[in-house]
Amino acid sequence: MNDAYVDKVLIVEGKSDKNKVMSIIKEPLEIICTNGTISHSKLDEWIELLEDKDLYILVDADESGEKLRKLFKREFPNAEHLYIDRMYREVATAPVQHLATVLLGANIDVHKEYLEMGS
Repeated sequence: MNDAYVDKVLIVEGKSDKNKVMSIIKEPLEIICTNGTISHSKLDEWIELLEDKDLYILVDADESGEKLRKLFKREFPNAEHLYIDRMYREVATAPVQHLATVLLGANIDVHKEYLEMGS
């Protein structure tokens, strides 16, 4: 995580998810990757670092994503869970217009042109 203070943090599974979301968002937002799994020591570290942040979880709509989501619901009960439509399965392959709508629904500022792409 970087040193600049950002009050919103989004957890995603992979680097391709992170890159896609970064291109859509318009506000400062820390994005951290689990790379599909997370160790207990890393989880403990995140619990301490993220306790005073607005935390969002955006994982794939597949079995591994659901396992992570279940873990995060237990460890970060105040996190807001964002969901992509199951038909897209992966954050990285979901249309940018769909992701922009999901992020905007969580009050995360997005570039307007991504919302207009689906019109």
